[in-house]
Amino acid sequence: MTQFAKKLRGILEKAGRLDAATGETLLGEAPPQKRPFTEVLVKKGVATEQELIALIAKAANIPPIDLSKLNVNKEVLESVPEDVAREYCIFPVDRIGNLVTVAVANPFDVLKLDDIRIITGCQLRTVVSTAEEIEKIRGKGYQRETESVDGILGTFDATDVELKENDTEEDTTDLSAINDEDSPVVKLVNKMILDACNTGASDIHVEPYEKKVVVRYRKDGCLYEAMNLPKRMQNNITSRIKIMSKLDIAEKRKPQDGKFQMKIGNKAIDFRVSILPVVWGEKTVFRILDSSNLALDIKSLGFEPRSMEDYLWACAQPYGMILVTGPTGSGKSTTLYSAVRHIAAPDINLVTVEDPVEYQLEGINQVPVNVKAGLTFSAALRSILRQDPDVVLLGEIRDHETLEIAVKAALTGHLVLSTLHTNDAPSTITRMVDMGMDPFMVASSSLLICAQRLGRKLCPNCKKRVEIGKAALTRLGFTEADLAQPMELYEPGGCPRCNNGYKGRFALLETMRMTEGIKRMVVDRAHIADVKKLALSEGMLTLRRCGLMNAMRGKTSLQEIEATTMAD
Repeated sequence: MTQFAKKLRGILEKAGRLDAATGETLLGEAPPQKRPFTEVLVKKGVATEQELIALIAKAANIPPIDLSKLNVNKEVLESVPEDVAREYCIFPVDRIGNLVTVAVANPFDVLKLDDIRIITGCQLRTVVSTAEEIEKIRGKGYQRETESVDGILGTFDATDVELKENDTEEDTTDLSAINDEDSPVVKLVNKMILDACNTGASDIHVEPYEKKVVVRYRKDGCLYEAMNLPKRMQNNITSRIKIMSKLDIAEKRKPQDGKFQMKIGNKAIDFRVSILPVVWGEKTVFRILDSSNLALDIKSLGFEPRSMEDYLWACAQPYGMILVTGPTGSGKSTTLYSAVRHIAAPDINLVTVEDPVEYQLEGINQVPVNVKAGLTFSAALRSILRQDPDVVLLGEIRDHETLEIAVKAALTGHLVLSTLHTNDAPSTITRMVDMGMDPFMVASSSLLICAQRLGRKLCPNCKKRVEIGKAALTRLGFTEADLAQPMELYEPGGCPRCNNGYKGRFALLETMRMTEGIKRMVVDRAHIADVKKLALSEGMLTLRRCGLMNAMRGKTSLQEIEATTMAD
């Protein structure tokens, strides 16, 4: 028995349309959430819909409205997302600036009206109708959105993908109460995610513009446009994503970060979500974290033999620091995870500090950074060193304090693995000194410094042989010895099986082992160019050299290597 039903019974009794006994009987025929009390009253002949609207309007001192004669306005529909309209039993009627007129069935519920103000960010003017009339027009009004995405949804089977609730009490919530899995928006977001996963995308971008919403997938490092959606769906899509990620749907002015997990087929896939306010709304980016695609076998990463030898040597050392450098999205995390899996053993205490924990590894103690709670990289690392660790993986070194603790840990019997953002291996030394580290400490603690990039593989089905002049090859970095031997070079073609001639990616790894000669130069503050020259004389393969070797094998194109690596 709802408060509104009781209120309406009192209004009818006061108007002489209902006695107390009959009112009690009719209330029993309308249990909450099954059958609206207004529907029972109309069917029993107590009053017509128009009479009920008039009585409620008079009691609430709010004007009534006949929704059957209303012309639905697309722009007004954008004011209130469909799931919000359904949940609160309202319908947007008109909008002037920041003032939205909404039809409500229960004008007495002030708390719900306050919720709607917060969600929409608008001031409200209410008019009265019945739940039945609101339901009818909502079906007609928002149906236009359904028709606009029918072509995108096609024969999409919603059972292929479902939101997976976390088992921890902290993350569980009943989404069925605020979402209809059969609604077009839910289906569209699910299809967006399923298509991205099936095509091997690493990220999904939902970008609002003035008159449309564009969905793009990042595959093999490049963004491709996947969908063009009507502008009126923007708020609905963003609200759905926020609900999935357990974010505040009413907050539209600040960036928000969240995560959720979905079951796709037989796999549970994690998604990291970032929402950022932009000029035309809120842009959403999903990072797809599919642990089944994570190459944990260190020998399957495809490094050059010299680079692999250096990396395995460093992983076998009892203490010291291994740094993998490179820009965001260059595969550093995969390389470090593979080292962790290679090192992990029952007699080793291995702890990681990450922001956030991207992949959960069995048998590894993984600590997520929580800045709001005071658990920064440096604070977590201090605590970990009191946990008797043998190996520590530090997600990223961002400041002097974290670097100082990491270096001291490497000098006191711990193997430390971490990342920095630098262009190549030798310049990492300069970066560490610039962050306030003494050169002697840098030289003493470091075992191996790596620089990594990801290059795109040529599609084997459509790559085309190409002839390039010696002058151009020399400019790119080929040596006289390279030019003296026969080589077959290829360029991308393009076929239905690939993305503009490329399919998949591979890693390029530049490794600089901290030999005695290099350590001496670092302590003496030698110029970084001289350090690089010595490393090259000792056999270091640069990123450009690794790329050229792969181009000579026909694995990638020279255009890709030139775009991915810097000339030596």
